[in-house]
Amino acid sequence: MAARMTVLVEQFRPDPGTSAPLYLQLVERIAAAVDTGLLRHGQVLPAERQMCETLAVSRVTLRKALEVLTARGLIVSRQGSGNFVSKQVTQPLTRLTGFSDDMQARGWEPGQRVLARGVHEADPEEALSLVLPPGELVVRLVRLRLADGVPLALEHAAVPSRYLPDLDAIGSSLYAALAVRDLLPVRAVQHLRAAAAGPSDAGHLGIEVGSPVMHTVRHSFLPDDRPIEFTRSVYRGDKYDFVAEMRAGA
Repeated sequence: MAARMTVLVEQFRPDPGTSAPLYLQLVERIAAAVDTGLLRHGQVLPAERQMCETLAVSRVTLRKALEVLTARGLIVSRQGSGNFVSKQVTQPLTRLTGFSDDMQARGWEPGQRVLARGVHEADPEEALSLVLPPGELVVRLVRLRLADGVPLALEHAAVPSRYLPDLDAIGSSLYAALAVRDLLPVRAVQHLRAAAAGPSDAGHLGIEVGSPVMHTVRHSFLPDDRPIEFTRSVYRGDKYDFVAEMRAGA
């Protein structure tokens, strides 16, 4: 295992012939390996001296790269045990995908713990978001979303019950259940805001109270603009990174 990791680390060797600082080259190459699943959560990196020899860099350069990776939440240092890979998800905001599909595309095993599931009368926020008349029913799902067993997000999803009459048809993916009924959303509007984790969210996500989290609200729509999904989520700030590509206007 150690020999395999050493071979893997060799792929991250920076190119001294380019203008980019060596430590930044290391940061981006290791970050890309974590994002694609080449480096997996929980793997231990070789000792610093061995990494310096393998990468042909100084101890100062390596430690600077590790500091940046630690600040990004991609590396965790444990006293006496070394440096470990920590999972962080980069979520593009230009692509509409379900959590399970997104994790599988990265080579990670999606998982969930269903905390609540049932049919309820829509609350005022759900009724407004899903354009429902008073008294209309919704399927409400509260799930802790996992990647390789690591808690990443807490989701509260609501879908009009007329679209999902059979609760047992909802497996590990809400979007898969909707796709079977030809009700897969084609666009969504998502709002994001930074916050500090409260006691309940922190407990579910396995983080300290007050840790940074990202609150998101998603409104998803069918091709004919009917609202199909209203989801409120809390993502771990140390594990999830939202990215949006912007272009200058004409």
